[in-house]
Amino acid sequence: MPLFFIMIDKNRVQEIVAAYFPVSDLYLVDIRVEPGNRIVVEIDSDSSVSIDDCADLTRYIESHFDRDAEDYELEVGSAGISQAFKILRQYTKNIGREVEILTKAGKKMFGVLKAANEKNLVITCSKQVKPEGAKRKVTVNEEITFAYDELKYTKCVIKI
Repeated sequence: MPLFFIMIDKNRVQEIVAAYFPVSDLYLVDIRVEPGNRIVVEIDSDSSVSIDDCADLTRYIESHFDRDAEDYELEVGSAGISQAFKILRQYTKNIGREVEILTKAGKKMFGVLKAANEKNLVITCSKQVKPEGAKRKVTVNEEITFAYDELKYTKCVIKI
């Protein structure tokens, strides 16, 4: 490894990846360029991401770099189902699914993701309440809206 190297520009990687996506239903979730030119590209799809999708994108990105001039490590992977959502398209893809959210205040909640837009998301939570004068509790659905900046994370709930 050379004594010094030129850090690969994240924007350059982003442009390369963006040029690839019009030919597929894949979309970019995140790009990180870490010390030592370790490039990590995280992708997702409205349907599914296969190993072949990751391999094809890896080859496409590598075709835009010169291994002799730029020393780098490249990792292309899919956004895991248990990982927190990072972009709006992941929220909209998962409308109708059960999610777990953790607020910045430390409150963990579970509910069905009902809606998501650029500013906030809405979940429907079920809770047991005892109406006044009733002998038994009843289940009531409540819609709760959260601004994204109120949340530490949102992710799908996986049930087996």
